Amino acid sequence: MSDTQTVSVPGRIMAAEMAEQPAVLQRILDEGAPKIREIAAEIAARNPRFVLLTARGTSDNAALYAKYLIEILLGKPAGLTSMSTTTAYGAKPDLTDVLVITVSQSGGSPDLVASTKAAREAGAITLAVTNNAASPLAEVSEFHIDVLAGPEKALPATKTYTAELLALYLLVEGLRGGDGSAAKELPALAAGILARQAEVKALAERYRFAQRLVITSRGYGYPTAREAALKLMETTYIPASPFSGADLLHGPLAMVDNVSPVIAIVPDGKGGEALQPVLDRLRGRGADLVVIGQQAQVDAASAGFVLPAGVPEEVQTILEILPLQQLAYEVTIARGQDPDAPRALAKVTETH
Repeated sequence: MSDTQTVSVPGRIMAAEMAEQPAVLQRILDEGAPKIREIAAEIAARNPRFVLLTARGTSDNAALYAKYLIEILLGKPAGLTSMSTTTAYGAKPDLTDVLVITVSQSGGSPDLVASTKAAREAGAITLAVTNNAASPLAEVSEFHIDVLAGPEKALPATKTYTAELLALYLLVEGLRGGDGSAAKELPALAAGILARQAEVKALAERYRFAQRLVITSRGYGYPTAREAALKLMETTYIPASPFSGADLLHGPLAMVDNVSPVIAIVPDGKGGEALQPVLDRLRGRGADLVVIGQQAQVDAASAGFVLPAGVPEEVQTILEILPLQQLAYEVTIARGQDPDAPRALAKVTETH
């Protein structure tokens, strides 16, 4: 083989992009935060009455995180939109004094662009959060936040997701006049988590031959459960069902038995407290329970990954997903597949 030839190593791109995340988070704090505060101040001065969030896929999970932040920290009602009401049915709601936030890595999906344009025409304050300042979505929006993640080439989104989470947290902090100080240690903490990949690789052996997975959490951890399920399904092809812990108790718990693999994301705070009865029920059913959370919760489970202590609950979401991204990567490699290029997927999904 000549020196100019290269060997395609499965997962090489995804691994490199996961490793970039501490640097991306630091870049947002150093370079992006001033612009985000400026935009937040302009929007706050217009006092929107409520907030609508528009997104798909991974960005939809980031939008769900923003919904929790807005309702808990701002005390404003927030909802996730159904774009088809506008793009397919032609609905024309009155969005006067409504903040519409559209989250998209590429900013190129036609339905996101069309629904945002329609929202602006209906009187909304429109804000795009993307990884592409030159995108059609950024162009049709009144405001734009660049998440500064740099080009993302692997099909599974990793660094753009955590970048969206941090940008949205800083936006909400700006809207309420906060300083975002809860996020200042995130780059170093993220680097520490990602350095523990050997622990994740050991966990991955539990799921190499899994036929299905259940992933659960509550509160700020629920978007992590959804994003972890998405990452596992799109890379490993294992059906993974994400549930709020409350919803899991309303019926789906019946499918969990003593051989069922369950991953629980347990936030250190009110979300984890609310999840405790669910964990008790899962242990009572003999489930193979893996916990992503604090030491005491991991010790009470079959296995797990211990997260740093003392992190404010509203930003734990940015750290929780990191070992789960690595888990999706490691399980995919163990199953002999390439996480860089899952079958049937494209980097920009053009829905209408």
